[in-house]
Parts: sequence; structure tokens; C-alpha cells
Amino acid sequence: MGDLALDLDRLTAIDVHTHAEISKDGHGALSPELFGASEAYFKAHGHRQPTIEEMADHYRERRMAAVVFTVDAEHATGHPRISNEEIAESCAAHADTLIPFASIDPHKGRAGVREARRLVEEHGVRGFKFHPSIQAFSPNDPLAYPLYEAIEELGVPALFHTGQTGIGAGVPGGGGIRLKYSNPMPVDDVAVDFPELRIILAHPSFPWQDEALAVATHKPHVYIDLSGWSPKYFPPQLVRYANTLLQDKVLFGSDYPVITPDRWLADFEKLDIKPEVRPKILKENAARLLGLTTG
Repeated sequence: MGDLALDLDRLTAIDVHTHAEISKDGHGALSPELFGASEAYFKAHGHRQPTIEEMADHYRERRMAAVVFTVDAEHATGHPRISNEEIAESCAAHADTLIPFASIDPHKGRAGVREARRLVEEHGVRGFKFHPSIQAFSPNDPLAYPLYEAIEELGVPALFHTGQTGIGAGVPGGGGIRLKYSNPMPVDDVAVDFPELRIILAHPSFPWQDEALAVATHKPHVYIDLSGWSPKYFPPQLVRYANTLLQDKVLFGSDYPVITPDRWLADFEKLDIKPEVRPKILKENAARLLGLTTG
């Protein structure tokens, strides 16, 4: 894997969930219809899609690192993805701040497996993002298993969107997006069948928060990121588990650019989190999971 130039002592936080929404040539990660629905859901009308260079500046100014990814959903949506290589190369130019993840549509089969290996071994990719609802697959579908096997062998995490999504919200038929694929329970099967695979359940998993907590407490390599919601709306059981049983397995994530790290952190400051747990959530847990530190 490529080397990162992160100075952990300098960093105040690691945001494990940010989106590359636009390519260098202006191509969007989502169709205009689905992107517009997401903007409306997050009340982010007219927010400008930052380039990866602008994302680097944003996080560097705040002394934060950020995991960056897109979503490859070409099979289900017919919309061309942003190139994983472009994201990796752009992040490599800002290796003091940005951490590249990739996204591969599981429907791509053996070609996807070859791409995953190439991205990690030649382009320094540090993990993979899945969005089952947009990619139209259940996480425990055997079609994805060769890809998981490669990711497990490569020793990098797999991050799964869980819970409701703003993408397609309010569009007739939800834009064809099925929420059932983002129930975290099928990811439990993945954790059983790939016991060394590091897994991140992204977001407070409405309406399946208890399921996510159950999986993360039962399976030693399953984590939860807190992106996509302002902390002031976190379910009370999520806060309770973050403070106790899952204090070493909960991760700061914003969902930038639809939610900024500034807004997220301001609301997190008001949350009833133990002082000794805050640094774990903001930086230490992610640093360990991403292989940036030992222990």
C-alpha cells in the first residue's frame, strides 16, 4: 500500500466518511435527480460540490484527516462512476490530510476483484465503500463474496452504508432505491463468513439502530461511524453504547459535504460523552483501524 504522510500528533480528528462528488472534468458521482433528492433531504440546496483539492484545504485548515470515497453504482443506476484511480491519485497529492478509499460495484465480479487488488497494491487505497441500497445488492449476497475475500486478504476495511438514505428520498419510487438492502443485519453474515475483515457500519442506522449495536457488540471487527446525522439527533442507545461497550469501536464521520465537520463537531461538543471517550471517537479508534498506529 502507498504511504501516508499523516502526522497523528498534529491531527485533532480523523473524519472517516467524506464524499468525492465531482471529478476533475465535472462529472458527478450521482445523477442530477438523485443528487437533488439528497440535497433536499439534508436541506443543503445549492451547496457547491468541492473538488478533492478543496476538500484537502478544508480539512488541512482544521488539522484533520479525512477518508474520501465515491460510490460505484453503475449496474443499478447506469450512471458512470468517478474513477477510483483519480480519487486515489488526488488524495496522494494531499497525503498529509486525505486517505483514499475506493468503491467497486459488486456486480462487476472477477473484474472487480482484480481492480480491488490493483487499487490497494498500486494506488495506495486504504479501504472500500459499499452502498447496498444504491448498488442494489444485499451485503450477504454471494455475488459480493469474492470481492470481500480479496479485501479481507488485502487487510483493509470495508465500509457499508446502513439505514435510510437521503439519495432518492422524495423521488417517485425513491428513484428505484430499496432501503431493505441497508439493514445492518445481513452485514452480520459477512462478519461471520469473513472473520478477519474489518467492517464499518456507516451512520446511525435508522430504523435499525439496535440491530447495528447488536452486530458491533457481537462481532469483534465491526465498527460504527457516526456520519450523516447531527449528533443532537443520535438515538439515546447509540450514545449509551458509544460511552461504554463500544467506546473503542465508534468513529467520527461527518458525511461532508452535506454535513460539515464544523457543524458535526459543534453538536458533538454538547453530547453527553465521557471526556476520556471523546478522543477515542474523534481520532484514536480510526487511527488504529486504518493501520495508522499500533495497539
